[in-house]
Amino acid sequence: MATSCKNSITLRGSTEIVTEFFHYGLHSILYQRGLYPPETFAHTQQWGLTMLVSCDKDLQTFLGNILCQVKTWLTDMTVEKLVLVVKEVGTNNVVERWQFDVECDRTVTKDTKREVKDKDIQDGIRAVIRQITASVTFLPLLETPCCFDILVYTDKDLEVPEEWGETGPHLIYNSEEVKLKSFCTSVHKVNTAVAFKKH
Repeated sequence: MATSCKNSITLRGSTEIVTEFFHYGLHSILYQRGLYPPETFAHTQQWGLTMLVSCDKDLQTFLGNILCQVKTWLTDMTVEKLVLVVKEVGTNNVVERWQFDVECDRTVTKDTKREVKDKDIQDGIRAVIRQITASVTFLPLLETPCCFDILVYTDKDLEVPEEWGETGPHLIYNSEEVKLKSFCTSVHKVNTAVAFKKH
């Protein structure tokens, strides 16, 4: 007899899952796009996939600080999107823009429990990570040295920590966009897309 395992998820549990997805997703993009040397990444297992995570301490600290704040905003349901922009070092021209739109179910409170299948969430995350990995097949080669920046869009009235600065949207003119899959925890939904400069 087949059974389907259902679990309940809370706001806190959903926040943990989405933050973890951002952690592995951002590392995967940085590896796939060659922004850090491949030998600085280590293999690890997550969601039944072999993932690559940077061993660079400065990068780990940088991303860790960002994701710690994003986690707070996910819990408060004040984050709207997280964007990783890839820029040419010499010109600061944006050549790629990875956008993760976050939809929050604002009816959820800290005490809410939702029935959800773990497998459904993990299948959704695996599908997005696989698409990030496969993106090298359609994205243009980065032919000049590039760096990256992380943008986080929040509710307009939100007070932002002092160490965070205001910036423009870093849009790409004459770009093409590819929408990737999304996943949903029943509390948060994350839609992914990548825009890149047409050549």
